[in-house]
Amino acid sequence: EVQLVESGGGLVQPGESLRLSCAASGFTFSMYAMSWVRQAPGKGLEYVSSIGSDGRKTNYVDSVKGRFTISRDNAKNTLYLQMNSLKPEDTAVYICKTTSSSTRGQGTQVTVSS
Repeated sequence: EVQLVESGGGLVQPGESLRLSCAASGFTFSMYAMSWVRQAPGKGLEYVSSIGSDGRKTNYVDSVKGRFTISRDNAKNTLYLQMNSLKPEDTAVYICKTTSSSTRGQGTQVTVSS
């Protein structure tokens, strides 16, 4: 069974950091480019970041450039998103997915509030 399971979300204050993880199973993780997307309350899915299958190429939406870092460990079948200098507008459910297909996890809630 193909599975993506996110973890690491929580409630933080503005300026703090969180590291999200996404554990993959049921497919050859190292062969797939991966992405993080997010969904804020009452809004649609927003692309956040993506990474190539070998981890060399990364891309970010402008609003998170310089604050978020995507990475992966293919030996551990895990995708990461390091989020620094969090802002209230980063509040959303963060979802990992394969970049080129509909395979996705359930998401983890990130709330940034003072």
